[in-house]
Amino acid sequence: MKHELQNIISGKSQVRHGDAIQKIANYLRRSKGSGSKTKEKKQIKSQETATISRFCDENNFWFNEIDITSFVSSGAEQKVYLQDEFQVFKLNDSIYYETWEDYFSNLLLNNYFFPDTAYKLIGFYESESVLYAVVQQPFIKFDQVTSLENVKSFLEANGFKNKKNNDYYHPEWGIILEDLHDENVLTYEGNLYFIDTVFYLTEEFYK
Repeated sequence: MKHELQNIISGKSQVRHGDAIQKIANYLRRSKGSGSKTKEKKQIKSQETATISRFCDENNFWFNEIDITSFVSSGAEQKVYLQDEFQVFKLNDSIYYETWEDYFSNLLLNNYFFPDTAYKLIGFYESESVLYAVVQQPFIKFDQVTSLENVKSFLEANGFKNKKNNDYYHPEWGIILEDLHDENVLTYEGNLYFIDTVFYLTEEFYK
């Protein structure tokens, strides 16, 4: 399993809606110089932003079709817009992540573990000098408040250990999964739907 996940992150294996995500992630890796690891994360992310903008210019990957009247909600990391009764657009500036590459890894892991709520990267949007990834995701209904005990039981059955509050860690794979409160995991007809995941990779993941 760990080897399979490593292949997905590196772009060697496919995952639902992963093509565009893996393409931009690989573009970033190729664009980074050999001294990247010694640079500050803030400097790396600034360079990544410039690289993504160049990618969008070269590949016509800017997305400017946001209908501001369809705004649904916003949080610290993203703005949500209703596309139609089946899909939403989410604009994410990757604020939860030290690098854009980390954010793309989160998308790929979400799409592997939770294909029912897979993100499709459809472009990038810039507003007031802030770069946003634009992802499309199924609109999920809910019919009851999610029990966090059910979330805990589900994750622990799949090898994730509860660290504190709504944060989890998989010691075998070296993956952290955080912020799983009842607004980020919805319940419909008894099933859990993870709509806003925050995955992080640790050094253990690459061993």
